[in-house]
Amino acid sequence: MDNDEREGAGLDVVLESVGNFSLIGLSGEVDVYSAPKLRETIKDLVDDGKYNIVVDLEKVAFLDSTGLGVLVGGLKRLKHHDGELGIICAQEKILRIFRITGLTKVFPIYRSRDELLANVEEA
Repeated sequence: MDNDEREGAGLDVVLESVGNFSLIGLSGEVDVYSAPKLRETIKDLVDDGKYNIVVDLEKVAFLDSTGLGVLVGGLKRLKHHDGELGIICAQEKILRIFRITGLTKVFPIYRSRDELLANVEEA
């Protein structure tokens, strides 16, 4: 696994390669101030030809509508390349946002890294 850390704006970003996925590990808050960093990270991965991305929200304390918008925008960008944007999250307060907005039907959601890895191995 190769790691690349990016910092700033209350959000830490760690990039890893897991199978054929690029994993974006987030910790901190994804809000109006920090969401542009996530948007830029997704854009850079797509520009590098990485079309299967998973965002790990397990260490995210807060996700607002701006952060949600960045994830939806990232999904649209990836769909243009027949890619996928998955989410790792088992936190009820974050999952509730995805359920309320109907996004559980749009994003593949994994409860843990182990669940993601099991799905990657089956594919």
